[in-house]
Amino acid sequence: MFPFRSVVLGALIPAFIHAIGVGAMVPVIAPSATSLGASLAAAGFIAALLHIGQILADLPAGAFAARVGDRRAMLVAAVVAGLGFAGAALSPGLITLGLAILLIGAASAVFHLARHSYLTEITPPLQRARVMSTLGGVHRIGQFLGPFLGALVIYSGEVHAVYLLGTLTSVAAAATVLLSREEKRSPAVTDGVGTGEATPLAPEPSLLALARNYRSMLSTLGVGVLLIGAIRGARETAIPLWGEYLGLDPAVTSLIYGLAGGVDMLLFYPAGKLMDRMGRLWVGVPGTCVMGAALLAMPFTVGPASLAAVAAVLGFGNGMTAGILMTLGSDVAPAAGRARFLGMWRVLTDTGAAGGPLVVSAGAALGSLAAGIWAAGVLGPAAGGALARWLPRWSVHANRTTRRRAGL
Repeated sequence: MFPFRSVVLGALIPAFIHAIGVGAMVPVIAPSATSLGASLAAAGFIAALLHIGQILADLPAGAFAARVGDRRAMLVAAVVAGLGFAGAALSPGLITLGLAILLIGAASAVFHLARHSYLTEITPPLQRARVMSTLGGVHRIGQFLGPFLGALVIYSGEVHAVYLLGTLTSVAAAATVLLSREEKRSPAVTDGVGTGEATPLAPEPSLLALARNYRSMLSTLGVGVLLIGAIRGARETAIPLWGEYLGLDPAVTSLIYGLAGGVDMLLFYPAGKLMDRMGRLWVGVPGTCVMGAALLAMPFTVGPASLAAVAAVLGFGNGMTAGILMTLGSDVAPAAGRARFLGMWRVLTDTGAAGGPLVVSAGAALGSLAAGIWAAGVLGPAAGGALARWLPRWSVHANRTTRRRAGL
């Protein structure tokens, strides 16, 4: 399941290294922007350019990976990310810093999509969820460790030196990809839609053709995927904002957020194993509902202990769904045009991730942070309901019943 040179060196280690660089950078974007004269609002916008760059690059990333190949696309993305980090470290003003952050976001979109497409191609469908959840797990571990390494760099230097750490991680990620061995493309690959049987490779369809052919799937199951991305994005904003509302010390809030991340990281492989054995719905529906319930309970917390308990439950629900968005994308992606299709898939997930925090922030802007968190909490059962309704229609791996019907 995890051959060293093709999967571990080819995808897992580069993902871990790249996530360290991004994780170290995220907390320092706003401080480095304010040091260059930005207001708090402008600093927040510059920080948001990371996600904006990802969304803008998702569709071009699919076309680029389809044209040059997944492995080359990862290499190019790592090099471009390194240039972006270097540009951020050396930027003399806000415009150059913003452009550098936007470039890093775009490079990350290419990197994520290429490794996702690559693992989709070489991983057997009945082992797919474990591989994808492990990919998601190492990414989360890297993002968890990144801020700590960034803090060490700041302690021994200055804030902008963290971007140089990102340059080093990008170079290291590119080196591991170069050392890996790319699996040869099989003359017949598994089409995720339908019976799951091997089908001959067809000519690459255009993006418009894919959008037309799969518009029913994207407008049904895609809504569920967008909602999962939204509730995940909301959880990242809800914990620090509610901690601020309760008047907690930032260090305490950071510890609570770290607790949620620690619980999250423990569950990625068990979640993937359950998805492979029982089907995707056994993880997707309860996981999203647990996250929704935790968010609905959060406004009732009154101190660090109760908030920590809710944050741990929130991390548990998020850990249950580790890798599910990539797994579902791999399940339903067509053999011909896979990279372009996954580009459209990532538009949905990234748009949801960017929109979730806006739901929470909108409540705060309208005068009730609790209402914003409750509105985000409703997204959880809505996402679970969308998966339960539409996933059996589009994926043979939804549960054991759909697999039996497909003869698997």
